[in-house]
Amino acid sequence: MLRLCILLALFSALPAAAQFPSKPVRLIVGFPPGGAADVTIRIIAQGLSAQLGQPVTVDNRPGAESVIAANAVRESAADGHTLFMGTNTAMVAVPSRANPPYDPFRDFTPISTLGSFTMFLVISPKVPATNVAEFLAYVRANPGKLNYASSNSAALLAAVQLLAPQKLEMTHIPYKGDAAALNDLMTDRIHMMFGTGTGVPPLVKDGRIRALATLLQARSPLLPDVPTGAEVKVQGISIVPWAAIFGPGKMPEDLARRLSRDINAVLARSDTREQFDRQGFEPGGSSPQALAAFHKAQWDAWNKTVREQGLKFD
Repeated sequence: MLRLCILLALFSALPAAAQFPSKPVRLIVGFPPGGAADVTIRIIAQGLSAQLGQPVTVDNRPGAESVIAANAVRESAADGHTLFMGTNTAMVAVPSRANPPYDPFRDFTPISTLGSFTMFLVISPKVPATNVAEFLAYVRANPGKLNYASSNSAALLAAVQLLAPQKLEMTHIPYKGDAAALNDLMTDRIHMMFGTGTGVPPLVKDGRIRALATLLQARSPLLPDVPTGAEVKVQGISIVPWAAIFGPGKMPEDLARRLSRDINAVLARSDTREQFDRQGFEPGGSSPQALAAFHKAQWDAWNKTVREQGLKFD
């Protein structure tokens, strides 16, 4: 009995990273299955499972603009076994305009960036436009008669940044994920959206939707014929949708560093990068400190853009 107590005392005195992982790890994501965020985190989960030697499962908790998922992580133990795929939505957009049950800085521990999503400006094939200029002219000629979708905060801000400077009127219809929005785009229930690289390319190639531009600085290999926003003179869109891994607040520093190293190792693998290339995701890992600085910079830039342009969100 004494020996057991001594062993338990020695184990509890070990650094947190040395005790991790002692059970399966759960990655919580605030978006439904099938979308860009879900596909991305499942690639990470697969690689991280091999890296850690423990099962890593994905827990989809869509709704309330990822607030449900973020709050579930906030309420979890800071032992590394529950992690959060944080994006613009939960970590910047929602807290900047509402009062969620968490603080995006105090209640989470930065671990590592993951990278950024490809975004395409796409329209219904029934809209009589083949380029951005024609589309904007069509919207101007039909004020208030057309709809646009958003399935996340980055897509919403990009749409507002496209329309607001030119005082163009379209009705915003929010969706919980890209899949449902793209389905309604194909059937002309909505007329425009900014979609990610997961669902858009196959539909464009089949002629079921039309892509007018990508927000990447260079053309996407997924749709090399689609011009960049700069090529077609789309101005004022500064948003880039990103993803990162956070833990619950007050996670031990050594554990955050350990997880950061493991995630960066997954991101560096050639098979991981090949899978991301097919999804149009641009990977990029970081240290916990670099993610903290990036998160703060994104927070400042988002609030500056919203304030200066007087943007209103539904």
